Amino acid sequence: MDKRMVDFIRAMRAAGVRISLAESQDAMYGVEAVGATERDFFRSTLKTTLVKEMRDQKTFDYFFPLFFESNTPPMQNIPDNLSSQDQQLLQQALQSLMGEMQALKQLLQQLIQGKPFSQDQLDQYGQNSGLQQADGMSQRPWLERRMERQMGLQQVQKMMEQLMEQLEQMGMSEDARAELREMLEQNAEGLSEQVSQYVGATLAEQMAQQEPQPKPDLMDVPFSQLSQEEVEQMRDEIRRLAARLRSRASLRQKRAKAGMPDPRKTMRDNMRYDFVPIELKYRNRHVKPALVLICDLSTSMRYCAEFLLTLVYELQDQVRRTNSFIFISDIVDVSMAFHEADSQTAVGRVLTENPPGYYSTDLGNSLNTFQDVHMNTIDSRTTVIILGDGRNNHNDPRLDIAQYMQRRSRRLIWFNPEGENQWGTGDSDMHMYAPISDGVFQVRSLRDLASAVDKILADG
Repeated sequence: MDKRMVDFIRAMRAAGVRISLAESQDAMYGVEAVGATERDFFRSTLKTTLVKEMRDQKTFDYFFPLFFESNTPPMQNIPDNLSSQDQQLLQQALQSLMGEMQALKQLLQQLIQGKPFSQDQLDQYGQNSGLQQADGMSQRPWLERRMERQMGLQQVQKMMEQLMEQLEQMGMSEDARAELREMLEQNAEGLSEQVSQYVGATLAEQMAQQEPQPKPDLMDVPFSQLSQEEVEQMRDEIRRLAARLRSRASLRQKRAKAGMPDPRKTMRDNMRYDFVPIELKYRNRHVKPALVLICDLSTSMRYCAEFLLTLVYELQDQVRRTNSFIFISDIVDVSMAFHEADSQTAVGRVLTENPPGYYSTDLGNSLNTFQDVHMNTIDSRTTVIILGDGRNNHNDPRLDIAQYMQRRSRRLIWFNPEGENQWGTGDSDMHMYAPISDGVFQVRSLRDLASAVDKILADG
């Protein structure tokens, strides 16, 4: 049991749960005190000593049965539950089917007799499926399907239908056939559960033999690969990130309060002192930017848009003015939401009122609406930021409007999660938008996004 517990703890660590040596010892002492015979007490002891954070409870609940529960499913011997006449009919039906289904004969007999797979069977099919080469739980569903396909479990339904048809022709009653079908389905489900438990337990044991891999910094995880748990963590991180960016921006403002020294103005204005630089002159001071945000809120861009809006509105004291718009098939002005509530509440409201669905992204149509209704938000001091992947579902990209916005504004910048090698592939129009823009930032992760926003603020 001690080795099993050690392997369980190592697997939990490999899955990302922080468990110290002292906590491992506490678990051992706790189990020694309460014993391992009462499953609920044993489970509660391990959970209490090993799990410190709410998010790790799901990981514990996932791994516990893989280490401390049997992988043998409850199954029943079907002939024992049939009358002697129905047993005879079943045997005759099986004999008539066997000639057509020799490859599935053994599996069919196991289903009828309620025999689970032996350890040798599981090991053989696991090896044939490449289970020993797997390195993580993410492969579990695929390996389960592969083993079931090799064992013939995916053909069970077809086999049962043929058996039922044969029994009906032989005169078995409808009630008896229904009862037989239910028992067969239960046994088939039991075998499927056994395969799932075997695959999961094997993967967990292999994880226990590996050294825990360091988790990547959340700031560097691509938006497209974020789990729901990581998204929640990132939402908590946004405020701290904004505070750091605000401190850096404030420091830049302080250093630039008087502007940079201007030698030419200084010499010209000090001619009256025989060119002795008594009064220093400075260049223009740092100016807070005015922003127009146009964010793609389609499914592929949703997290990126959420974090950009939250981050920018957390930094409003470093911005002169911000007007915000979101689009999928058409553009929507969401500026008022951020005037009425704090950034995270406003972003939540925007996401709720504009849910994902089967929409066709159409930036061209959105730009057309922007030109008709909102172009007055842009002037010569405005920085326009378009957040999107430039994929337009083969609609008219309206490059003329984008070019006019670039000329009318101080600059037009793209934030795009895709690299330049993906521009122009499929329905991407980014290769046409980029030349008529003043720059493109690749924003695959929160670190990229924060760096891009910081550069925009730094350049005022």
